[in-house]
Amino acid sequence: MFSKLVLSSLLFFSAFLFAQNSKTANTVLLGGKPVHTYSKLPAVNKQAPKFTLTGVDMKDQNLDSYKGKYLILNIFPSVDTGVCSASVRHFNEDAANLPNTVVLCISKDLPFAQKRFCGAEGIKNVVMLSDFRSDFGKIYGVEITDSAMKGLLSRAVVVIDPSGKIIYEEQVDDISHEPNYEAAMKAVKM
Repeated sequence: MFSKLVLSSLLFFSAFLFAQNSKTANTVLLGGKPVHTYSKLPAVNKQAPKFTLTGVDMKDQNLDSYKGKYLILNIFPSVDTGVCSASVRHFNEDAANLPNTVVLCISKDLPFAQKRFCGAEGIKNVVMLSDFRSDFGKIYGVEITDSAMKGLLSRAVVVIDPSGKIIYEEQVDDISHEPNYEAAMKAVKM
């Protein structure tokens, strides 16, 4: 009897822990077809989850590296696609006009590819960061969990204020679409 009670308690406790740790997948589109991400983006008015990413110099950078500044996280699958490279170019132009603001362009691309792209395109006003050796995609819920794009990041924008609080987020409904640049800029200017 006692062993059944202990076993039942262990099963209940295990199920409870699993439920607490499981994430709810999120559905976005890729060219009109559904794909899933690890979970939803972190919520507005919450502290931004900490992260560590790799810069084009192969050095780690983390959220605390940008303390006291507005951050625009431009998250996308790969700089080697048309929409992704367009978003980097667009934010590069916008970032030049925003005081106390840093745009982080985040993808799974290797830092070498990011550096090559920036050199070829004359990109100087954004910081390119790679998620190739971290868990940023899971922490922010943007890692794609199925389809041919599995393992890459979905297209999203997160704006973080100087205190580290999320003030804007957009999970782009279809990865093949560009984000709402104006809404992200407006969040910084408020």
